[in-house]
Amino acid sequence: MDAREIKQQALEHHIFGLANRQQLQEEGPFIFASAEGITVTDIDGNQYLDMMSTLTRANSVGYGREEIARAVYNQLVGMHYAGTVAQVAEPTIQLAAKVAELAPGRLTASFFVSGGSEAVEAAFKLAKQYQYHRNKPRAFKIISRSLAYHGATMGALAASDWLGQRHISEPGVPGHTRIPAPTCYRCPFGLEYPDCGIKCATWLEREIQQEGPELVAAFIAEPVMQAHGVQVPPPEYFPIIREICDKYEVLFIADEVITGFGRTGEWFAMNHWDVEPDIMTVAKAMTSGYFPMGAAITRKEIVDALPAFLHVHTYSGHAAGAAAALANIAIYERENLIARGKELGQYLLDALKPLEQHPIVGQVRGLGMWAAIDFTANKQTRAPFEDDTVRAVARRVRELGVLVSPIGTAVEMAPPLTARKEDVDRLVAALEQAINDVARARNLL
Repeated sequence: MDAREIKQQALEHHIFGLANRQQLQEEGPFIFASAEGITVTDIDGNQYLDMMSTLTRANSVGYGREEIARAVYNQLVGMHYAGTVAQVAEPTIQLAAKVAELAPGRLTASFFVSGGSEAVEAAFKLAKQYQYHRNKPRAFKIISRSLAYHGATMGALAASDWLGQRHISEPGVPGHTRIPAPTCYRCPFGLEYPDCGIKCATWLEREIQQEGPELVAAFIAEPVMQAHGVQVPPPEYFPIIREICDKYEVLFIADEVITGFGRTGEWFAMNHWDVEPDIMTVAKAMTSGYFPMGAAITRKEIVDALPAFLHVHTYSGHAAGAAAALANIAIYERENLIARGKELGQYLLDALKPLEQHPIVGQVRGLGMWAAIDFTANKQTRAPFEDDTVRAVARRVRELGVLVSPIGTAVEMAPPLTARKEDVDRLVAALEQAINDVARARNLL
């Protein structure tokens, strides 16, 4: 089939999750044919610099890593699947030991799954079962945050408040409540840091008291929220959260599905605040997208409190996924990608900061190799655009041969950890031109 036929087949037979159907009909689906390094080629032969590490921010080591593909192939040929429950393949155990070496503090035990949503589901079950066998047998409630996103399965979705998926799927899993999020540029309390008293964190204590401490199993949070683009919390935020959770014997779950494995310039984002969660969820960059894989990671003390973890997946700890993750981590270590990403991430943020002077740019923010430009129609009120201005900027960047992503009020970028300074320079130049082009076309200058 030629490109036109492939696109037509896609529209007729493939269901695109979250994609607006009208936009798909008007613009066509975006179908890739090949990739190498950090460059992707679509079926029309157009090449793009991928500054999103794929849309999900997973592909941290770049495309065409033969050693990861070879590790998966060798595992599939040698033993493609070991089963589940008490049956496991050797590389899965090797991966568990490696994750224990890398994870913060006492997080040394992993339950492997196929992706981020499943990791969150496993974390919730770990928390509830632990509480059942300890001092809070009635604890079933989970507290999350407004604008959070934790996954698409029903338990994870109940803790989510982003991408418009929750309400249409309700009634959902009961026992979920939310507190305001640390979105400082548009503070939900209308306050300004640092005079705010970090109210978005201290509000957790009020919510636990309201719901009943004996009924609350866990609090879950993304270390850096994705909603409206890379919401980095104040430095005091997570230490306060940790203290409150300890006070009420509420487990703290850090959802590092996006931030884990180097995205923010550390192996795991919680390292930035020297805060150890009770459970941590990971996926995406664990294999850089070369194989579906994720995990819920916790302390041995929590596992030891359970006679058995009453949860199972057919493909939990899949041998090929473990082989992919081990090969991926080996690349990280050999190429020193954590330190490289931290350094280049600061270079990226410094290069983007001057864009804050633009009339339609409200704030530039980021951490490591994850950054966002938040747009505003009014710099004084910080009002967001109500039209498609943000999407228009992202489209124009793509026309210039660079891939970024619109995300609510912002345009987001998450370059592979293997990117170079010249790639960042090209990204920033494309963003600056796109912002100016859209602003001029819409008389916003």
